[in-house]
Amino acid sequence: MNLILLSGGSGKRLWPLSNEVRSKQFLKIIKNEDDTIDSMVQRVYNQINAAGLNADISIATSVTQVESIKNQLGEKVSIVVEPERRNTFPAIALATSHLYFNKKCTLDETVIILPVDPYVDDEYFKTLAKLDVAVQNNAADIVLMGVNPTFPSEKYG
Repeated sequence: MNLILLSGGSGKRLWPLSNEVRSKQFLKIIKNEDDTIDSMVQRVYNQINAAGLNADISIATSVTQVESIKNQLGEKVSIVVEPERRNTFPAIALATSHLYFNKKCTLDETVIILPVDPYVDDEYFKTLAKLDVAVQNNAADIVLMGVNPTFPSEKYG
C-alpha cells in the first residue's frame, strides 16, 4: 500500500499564525495524551505508523514546505516537490508518477491519497487497511471515502 499525503496549503486559513512558509499543518497546536504538542503533519504521520499500516508514505508539497516537513518528520520521509502549485489533481498526478517511475510501484498496488491535516481518530487509519484489502480482492477499483457535502465549494480541489 502506498499513501500520498497532500501538503500544499498556502497558509491563509490560520493567518497570522500560518503563512506561505509555515502553513497550518506545521503549527504545533495539537495536545497529545502525554501533554506533548504536535503539529497536524506530525499527528497524522504518527497515527499512520501507530495503525500498523504497511504503507510507503510520500508527501506531495511545494518547495517552500520541504524544510518544515523534514524538520518535523525527519530526513528519511519521501517528498515529491511540485515545481509550482497547481491544486489537488496535478499534485496527485505528479505524486503517482513518482510512485510509478521512481519507486517502481506496480499498477496493481493500492494508492491512497489523503490530506496531510485531517483531524481524525485512529480508527480512520485502520479503515484504510480494510480499503486496501477490498481493492486487492477486486471488490472495487476506486474507493472514495468522505462525508456528504452540504454545499458546493471550490476550496477542496
